[in-house]
Amino acid sequence: MAHLCGLCLALRDEHGHAARLVTNYDGLLVSVLVEAQAPRSSPRRRAAACALRGFKGADVAEAEGVRLAAAVSLILAAGKVGDHVADGDGLYANRLVAAGASRLADRWAAAGTGTATALGLDPATLTGAVGEQARLESVPGLGPLELTAPTEAAVAAAFAHTALLAGKPHNQETLREVGRYFGRLAHLLDAVEDLASDHASGAFNPLAASGTGLAAARGHCDDALAGLRLAVAELDLERPALVKALLVREVGHAVSRTFAAAEQESPQSPPRDPRLKPDPGGLLSGLCVALACCTCGLYRPPWDEDRFKSCGERFDCGGCDACGQCCDGCSGCCECCDCSCDC
Repeated sequence: MAHLCGLCLALRDEHGHAARLVTNYDGLLVSVLVEAQAPRSSPRRRAAACALRGFKGADVAEAEGVRLAAAVSLILAAGKVGDHVADGDGLYANRLVAAGASRLADRWAAAGTGTATALGLDPATLTGAVGEQARLESVPGLGPLELTAPTEAAVAAAFAHTALLAGKPHNQETLREVGRYFGRLAHLLDAVEDLASDHASGAFNPLAASGTGLAAARGHCDDALAGLRLAVAELDLERPALVKALLVREVGHAVSRTFAAAEQESPQSPPRDPRLKPDPGGLLSGLCVALACCTCGLYRPPWDEDRFKSCGERFDCGGCDACGQCCDGCSGCCECCDCSCDC
C-alpha cells in the first residue's frame, strides 16, 4: 500500500489529478524493486488522510522509484488509450469521446516521457514498444510470443533501469530477464481474461489472432513463471520479501486463478457479454469503494484490521501536511488540534 499510494501521489504531484487514473498494481512493482535493492535510498513520508484508506493517513514511498513507476504507467496507459481509439472500442467509437481520449493520451505520453528522461531512462524504449505492438496487431500469422514481445521489451527496460536508480548495475541484466517474463505473463493473462469479451466485441486478442488455445497459453505461462522464479532468485536484494511475494507467489496465484476462471466458460455456450451481465465481483468492488468514500470509512471489509474499531478510532489525523503534526488520535470524529489542515 505504501508503494501504491506513493505512485498515486507522485502522479498527482507531478502531472495533476487526472494522471492518477493510471495508478495500477503492475506499475508499483517498479517502485518495489528500487526499494528492495536500496532501502536506505528509498525514503517514505507521511501522507494525509484519503477516502480510499477510510480517511486514514499512511506512510508512502517517496523516491525515484515511484517517479519511474509513474512515468512507465503514463506512457503505457497513453498507448493503451490510443489503441482503443484507433480500434474504435466501445465508447471510443464516439467522435467526441475519441477526441478527448486522444488529447488525454497525448498529455500522458508527454508527461511520462519528460519524467523518464529526467530519470535517465530513454523513453523510446517504451514509446517504441507501444508503436510496435500496434504494428504487430495488423500482421497476420504471428505466434503468441511474437505478439507479446513489445510488452516484454517495455517491462524489461523499466525493470532493468531500477538497478541503475538503486546503484546496483550488476542486477541490470537479471532484472531485464525478470521484466521479460513478467511482461509475457501480464500480456497472456490479460488475453485469457478478455478472450470472451473480445470475441463478443470483435476486439483484437493475441490468443484468438494466433489460434492459441487455453492449454497452449497455460504452457507458455507456466514456462514464463518458472523462468521468473529462477531470475528473481538470482537478484541481489537487500529486502527480498515483498519482491518474492509479488513476483513469485502472487503471480503464481494469478496464473492458477485466471485459467481456472477461463476453463469454467463452456465452449458450447456463447461467450458472456460483460456489457449485458456485469461481473458481480466488479460490482462488489465498486460498491466497497463507494461505501468507503460516502460513509467516511464506516464500512470495513472482513479482512480489515480496523473492522471492529469505533468511528473515532478509525479517523487518523496524523498525516496533516499543512502543520507537519497533529493529534496522535482523535478523541471524537475530527476533534483535532487548531491547525489549518482539513482533518
